[in-house]
Amino acid sequence: MKKSICLYFQVHQPTRLRQYRFFDIGKDSHYYDDFANRSILRRIATKCYLPMNQLLLSQIEKSGGKFKVAFSISGSAMDQFERYAPDVVDSFRALAATGCVEFLAETYYHSLASLASPSEFEHQVLKHKAAVERLFGVTPKAFRNTELIYSNDIGKAVGKLGFKTMLTEGARHIMGWRSPNFIYSGETARSMKLLLRNAPLSDDIAFRFSNRSWEGWPLTADKYLGWIKEGLKDDDILNLFMDYETFGEHQSADSGIFDFMAALPGAVIADGTFEFVTPSEAASKHKSVSSLDVPDAISWADEERDLSAWLGNELQQEAYNKVYAMTEKLSIVNDEELWADFGHLQESDHFYYMCTKFFSDGEVHKYFNPYDTPYEAFINYMNVLSDFQIRLDEKRAALDVKEQVVKEQKAVKKKK
Repeated sequence: MKKSICLYFQVHQPTRLRQYRFFDIGKDSHYYDDFANRSILRRIATKCYLPMNQLLLSQIEKSGGKFKVAFSISGSAMDQFERYAPDVVDSFRALAATGCVEFLAETYYHSLASLASPSEFEHQVLKHKAAVERLFGVTPKAFRNTELIYSNDIGKAVGKLGFKTMLTEGARHIMGWRSPNFIYSGETARSMKLLLRNAPLSDDIAFRFSNRSWEGWPLTADKYLGWIKEGLKDDDILNLFMDYETFGEHQSADSGIFDFMAALPGAVIADGTFEFVTPSEAASKHKSVSSLDVPDAISWADEERDLSAWLGNELQQEAYNKVYAMTEKLSIVNDEELWADFGHLQESDHFYYMCTKFFSDGEVHKYFNPYDTPYEAFINYMNVLSDFQIRLDEKRAALDVKEQVVKEQKAVKKKK
């Protein structure tokens, strides 16, 4: 049996907040920077999504269907595609039509709901599943949580939603001596098969590809295939997971990243040692070698591979606690417009912008951050949240008044 390569791409674009000042609170409830969202989305569509989708489509056709990939596309990104770049939706539909591309389920708003609210988590997963079915005509069977966040409890919750395959990080502090290049099962959900990201080989493409001081530069398809064969001599599967924006955005076209990806499928297929598989195919093909115990949540972020990128300081924790404290009241009010804003305010990017880790991972956080400092990100977010709280409280008060009127009317009728 051939060894496997599972190539997965994350696609996400946040709904960026506009500069929202203290004096806007209670006066202006439009929170979003529509110009930035549109212009950034169109730029990345031109540089990454459209050319890369075309490249993958041509490689699938050229290989006669032997080349396969997987995507998870956040609901926030799908909303923006429909609004600003419908040609991107069409290009993903063309990939879906090949039958060689798997689309995974995730949280609709690329949120941290799996850590905070079981009901909100389930709501977002089901909403995302329905959106994928509507846009691409396929039903997600495998799951990928925001930023590959996983724990025993999350695995159990995902299993209850009907998924049998889940992606996460092969974090060294969890793996110990074990290799990420096998299939594992969940500790609390033994029927759940876990595919673990091979960080070094994934990051060779995602982060190091254009670094001329890197000893592996320049990276060619044949050189990379040699590394894969050497690294997986005794293993089953290589899981290459990365941001889709790697191609053309983080690694520019001038770096040769598109040429590399155009050459890699053919090199792998011609060699014959490996075959490309989707996550669901990998789970069907390979048996679990053991269970994986993850009591505390892991992710693919930063060197720590934990939650510190989003919840590592007091600013982040205060913002996180305040937004999720509104869940119960929102359920009572049940206002469609408030629910939509609540979803966007949960996007993990808002908490990421507040990160104060300026040492080993500082440049990464700085690259993605539209704010000059984490404190600016915090203040802007909390201003928005204050206005949202006012709207929610007003709706709740109006509902209370309505309920009281109904009670009084019933009491009057009863007396008559």
